[in-house]
Amino acid sequence: MSEEKKAFGCGSKTNSNNNKVEETNKNIEESIIKEETQNMLKIGKPAPDFEVPVYHNGEFTSVKLSDYKGKWVLLCFYPGDFTFV
Repeated sequence: MSEEKKAFGCGSKTNSNNNKVEETNKNIEESIIKEETQNMLKIGKPAPDFEVPVYHNGEFTSVKLSDYKGKWVLLCFYPGDFTFV
């Protein structure tokens, strides 16, 4: 009796499936990069509205960027504040 063994691992079917998977992954990565680029903040363009917790005059409250619409606002982002480093 002769038993036919099915190839697995490095067989041609597996390679063609790997190519499909690699192509799909590449398409997903390109889609993510395109989306991130579209959502990226740009110099001179309006910032998206956001709300943040703040400590002001001895109490915690929240502030929205839209609260300052029509006014000059300087936004500074820096790491390390309150990290005790």
